[in-house]
Amino acid sequence: MRYFRWCFVVLLLGLASLPARADFQVFACEPEWASLVREFLPEAKITTATSYLQDPHYIEARPSLIAAMRRADIAVCTGASLEAGWLPTLLQRASNSAIQPGRAGLFYAAEHAQLHAPHDHVDRSMGDVHPEGNPHVHLSPDEVPAIAKALAQRLGQLIPEASGDILARYIRWRGDWSKHRIEWRQKAEVLQGRSVAIQHTNFSYLLNWLGVDSRFELEPKPGLPPSASHLSQLLAEPELKDVEAILIASHQDPQPANWLASQIQKPVLVVPGTVNDAGETQTLAELISMIVNTLEATVQEDSGGRL
Repeated sequence: MRYFRWCFVVLLLGLASLPARADFQVFACEPEWASLVREFLPEAKITTATSYLQDPHYIEARPSLIAAMRRADIAVCTGASLEAGWLPTLLQRASNSAIQPGRAGLFYAAEHAQLHAPHDHVDRSMGDVHPEGNPHVHLSPDEVPAIAKALAQRLGQLIPEASGDILARYIRWRGDWSKHRIEWRQKAEVLQGRSVAIQHTNFSYLLNWLGVDSRFELEPKPGLPPSASHLSQLLAEPELKDVEAILIASHQDPQPANWLASQIQKPVLVVPGTVNDAGETQTLAELISMIVNTLEATVQEDSGGRL
């Protein structure tokens, strides 16, 4: 009861707070963080470096991005070395003291989450492995709330006159996320124990949370494109018969998945790896719901109850 009273007071304070600066500039490395910022600060001017049709590992440090970062009041990125190939160059060329490492204007989402599969030792022979752990944490129903809370607090720190409104928006967002989480958990019941193949580990957080086995990967090593020899090795795996679908992201080359699907007579499911400004996946909750619904619908379409 005290918690709900506190939430009510915060909401009232939020409604009474001053509006955020309309000229507040945000640089988002990935669309998921642009979407999350927009939940708490809809008036902000946001530049997003990547889209759902791009691999966030490999982005060109274009002059337009450098200019946007130079104007930014905050840069919101994943971290965990996801942007290691291009973000340091942008930070250096932008020469914006407000968003340098260690400053409040640089926010790394991965620093506020428990990442899967960290490594004590990493070398190039392992492929594109992140020592901090799997950086694709934006699809984790459990970790996103912690990231969202930290982001809302950081935005409130940078715009103290709007902190009450930002906190109120976060509380509303947290309540909505909890409702979605209950729905996802209910739909996960039919997915428990199922198995899918993936091309990269970008869906691993969600699949693990749903209880879906994703041990078979089309990439021979993380970050390396699928090869004919590796796909042939997959075909020789006795347990491949238990893989009931191949799940890939919109930005990934569909040819390897289509070839493997033709060999094992399984469907290929192509879904966005992150949010999209158009359509039904403009927020992280919508994106996760779409992926879960796609998996659930595929199960229900099969009269035998299998993917």
